[in-house]
Amino acid sequence: MTEHLDTRDDVPLETSIPEAGAPLDSILRTEELQRRPSRPPAHEKENEALVRLTSALADSPNTIFQTLAEIIHDITQCDSAGLSLLTKDGKTPHVDGRRFYWPAIYGMWNPHVGGGTPRNFGPCGDVLDQNRTLLFTHFERRYPYLMPVSPAAEECLLVPFYVHGRAVGTIWAIMHSDRRKFDAEDERIMASLGKFASSAYQAWMRIEDLKVQVAEREKAEAEVRQLASGLEAKMRRLVEANVVGIVMFNLDGAVISANEAFLHMVQYSREDLASGRVRWRDLTPPEWRDRDERAIADLKTTGVFRPFEKEYHRKDGSRVPVLLGGALFEGGGNDGVAFVLDLSEQKRAERALRRSEAILAEGQRLGQMGSFCWRVATDEITWSEQLYCIYELEIGAPVTLSLVRTRVHPEDMTLYEKMLEQARGGGDDFEWQYRLLMPDRSIKYLHAVARAIRGQDGQLEYIAAVQDVTERHLSEEAFNKARSELAHVARVMSLGTLTASMAHELNQPLSGIVTNASTCLRMLATDPPNVDGARETARRTIRDGNRASDVVTRLRTLYSKKKDFSPESIDLNDAVREVLALSLSDLQRHRVALRHELGEDLPPITGDRVQLQQVVLNLLRNGSDAMNKIDDRPRELLIRTERYEEDHVRLSVKDAGVGFEPQAADKLFEAFYTTKPDGMGIGLSVSRSIIEAHRGRLWATANDGPGATFSFVIPCRPEGLADGETGIDPMDKAPEAA
Repeated sequence: MTEHLDTRDDVPLETSIPEAGAPLDSILRTEELQRRPSRPPAHEKENEALVRLTSALADSPNTIFQTLAEIIHDITQCDSAGLSLLTKDGKTPHVDGRRFYWPAIYGMWNPHVGGGTPRNFGPCGDVLDQNRTLLFTHFERRYPYLMPVSPAAEECLLVPFYVHGRAVGTIWAIMHSDRRKFDAEDERIMASLGKFASSAYQAWMRIEDLKVQVAEREKAEAEVRQLASGLEAKMRRLVEANVVGIVMFNLDGAVISANEAFLHMVQYSREDLASGRVRWRDLTPPEWRDRDERAIADLKTTGVFRPFEKEYHRKDGSRVPVLLGGALFEGGGNDGVAFVLDLSEQKRAERALRRSEAILAEGQRLGQMGSFCWRVATDEITWSEQLYCIYELEIGAPVTLSLVRTRVHPEDMTLYEKMLEQARGGGDDFEWQYRLLMPDRSIKYLHAVARAIRGQDGQLEYIAAVQDVTERHLSEEAFNKARSELAHVARVMSLGTLTASMAHELNQPLSGIVTNASTCLRMLATDPPNVDGARETARRTIRDGNRASDVVTRLRTLYSKKKDFSPESIDLNDAVREVLALSLSDLQRHRVALRHELGEDLPPITGDRVQLQQVVLNLLRNGSDAMNKIDDRPRELLIRTERYEEDHVRLSVKDAGVGFEPQAADKLFEAFYTTKPDGMGIGLSVSRSIIEAHRGRLWATANDGPGATFSFVIPCRPEGLADGETGIDPMDKAPEAA
């Protein structure tokens, strides 16, 4: 053992400690450890580890430490694992030592076995000072003397190692790369194994004390051999540790001896044990006795029975789940020893996991949401039960990428293939919507969100949630259709109020037509006929007819148009002038003075001409109505167009009416909200929907003086629409404009 206690030059231990590099808090990740996703406990592996440590008792303390390092390396899947123990003189472990030395290392740092670090400046010392587990990242940034140690540590998890309630060292595990991160399960298993190994450490301390105290080497070696040899002495140490239940038994069913851990497990006292009332046959429920008989048969044949699970009756009649394994003592007798582990916590965790899985499955069913895991390298896919239901496949049937393809709608196949290509190459998260074409030719609409992760082997995997949004999609279609109908109704109602104005607009050219026709007849009736005069009169008749036709055409377009959203290049000023031509007579009838300031450098916009004209008409009517009862000041209405920022245009309608209360600013655009006695409250609501469909924004502000101003801004070309395209979805919600 002494050859491992000499310090190595590769980790120099200077008398004067160098100044610290980075602050301690900057390299600690302990709090993050508890928030990281934690893998479930591997109890079977843990139990095997305890058996290995028990077997190592038959050898030497050095074997215990080396076995512990190997087990930690195996269970945590780290790159290096080992122990750091305090020493005063470089040989003898001591709680007040000034140096840590490394008696056992397994993994990539094995060449550094026997090295060490200072007690008062180093990661192990920080663990003992804080008396808790610490997780470091790149600790050489704070402790410069660790820089020469190769390979460097990406993360190091250190757990205190206790003896008689005092920490005398640490158990540590190191990752030299970022292929995985430590989690709370790593901390738990290292602490559990450390408690079990502490009894062996105490024996080692006793041995070292004897070596120091006894002057004669032969006597010290004899005492060491006497303490280390013999199964009875080793088992006594294990029994007294009370880390697991230890039972001395015989094949007749009696429990000869047991430690406190076992007695606490079955709720019996030591007096019960002494009286003979504790018998393992009586503790075993009837349904487990066949399993006991198989274990007895193994004992008689091989002298050993492998660990298996069963239950014991407690004294109060309840049951405790346990894992036990054991062997007969040498010599061919009926007596043996067994270890017993309480599995209550494990079983509770398993029940909680099953409950969580059931809740998750029910939640997915209610939310019509499934999930899957896709391992990119092998194309292995695992589906949840609900995803089978969404795809209408037999639950549990093998799933391959070629089978997601048989359901994907042909029109979405290009998008699907592009998604696969990006996922294989990038390792980025993705979100996409697609359709399924079902066997009955019906269509399902799905929305998928996937998160890229790296498995324990570093391979790329995707965890995804897939929701069936068919009902939502159909509801949105129905809503959009209803909204379109409502917009048409609003347009009809607005134009209905202009009936008198339209009659006036038509009456003038019609009167001109009648007058011109009469004049033409008189000119033709003269002798000789006035052909030139009749020809000029006919031209005026045609002109007045065209004027009437233009009025009817504009009215019919606004009145009856119900076709789909039809974007085109529009001169907003021209569109406004057409609306003003229809509205002017009505505004004059209501004694409204209209002014317009149309921007000269206005760029063309892309949108639906009739829908935008409907908005302008609604705003003009809204401003006119707001001034109906105003008699103490002029009824003035101002419409203005202008460039807004670089790629937007703005239109505003300013009135001198009654205005609105500040708290009503948002309600003005709610459907069926109105301040007019005879209003329905749909004009402004429909107008906002139209502007938002153009990726714009419509709002109202109170004037400094009387009245209010209603304004909208829209982009010259809505996002995603190229020249010549007509693919704007009028139902898409626009982002709020600046």
